[in-house]
Amino acid sequence: MPRVLIIEDDRAVREGVRLALRRQGHEVAAAATGEDGLRELRTFRPDAVVLDLMLPGMSGLEVCRRIREHDQVPIIMATARGDDIDVVVGLEAGADDYVVKPVRARVLDARIRAVLRRAGGPPDDHGGPRTEQHGDLTIDRAGLTVTHRGRPVALAPSELRLLLTLSASPGQVFSRQQLLEAVWEHSYHGDARLVDACVKRLRAKIGEPADQPRHIHTVRGFGYRFGPR
Repeated sequence: MPRVLIIEDDRAVREGVRLALRRQGHEVAAAATGEDGLRELRTFRPDAVVLDLMLPGMSGLEVCRRIREHDQVPIIMATARGDDIDVVVGLEAGADDYVVKPVRARVLDARIRAVLRRAGGPPDDHGGPRTEQHGDLTIDRAGLTVTHRGRPVALAPSELRLLLTLSASPGQVFSRQQLLEAVWEHSYHGDARLVDACVKRLRAKIGEPADQPRHIHTVRGFGYRFGPR
């Protein structure tokens, strides 16, 4: 049974989501503040976190950053403003996905199960080698680990799956929509901000200079490709 932690200050929303997710088969814990949420994270050890962006006191952005300092648990950010700059900031802080409130329970359940699948295994690797060396980057597809210059790189599920997807076909250009479908399982015309924010985080973690990336290259107006220039 998937374990989900809800961090939401609105009592009615918090209890409604808690009951709805329990009906969908999840074990649920809930917290009303960021501070309580961080404490609950340590004791409950959830498989996924649903995090309200607009928390009083410690903001959802700060909670997200603090979680990412020591934990790569999947985070779904909940926001009342889907077109707000806060969404981009939240994604860049480490969220794996986001939903706009009010959100239907079935939609949230589908997003939770999608991030859990991303955390559970790699995409198809077309029968290629299980361990790959790309310059100073080593990707172990069997062990789901990545090292940069011999040092382990802690990647959130979306970051790892994005890297595995791109590196499985070096030189191939992937559109943002293709990556949304392969990594986030968003089959509709999804939000490219998910892809761009994840690429930005991934580049930073694997030591990619922002102006001269070595591995993940932007194809302007289209998407991204992996490999040397």
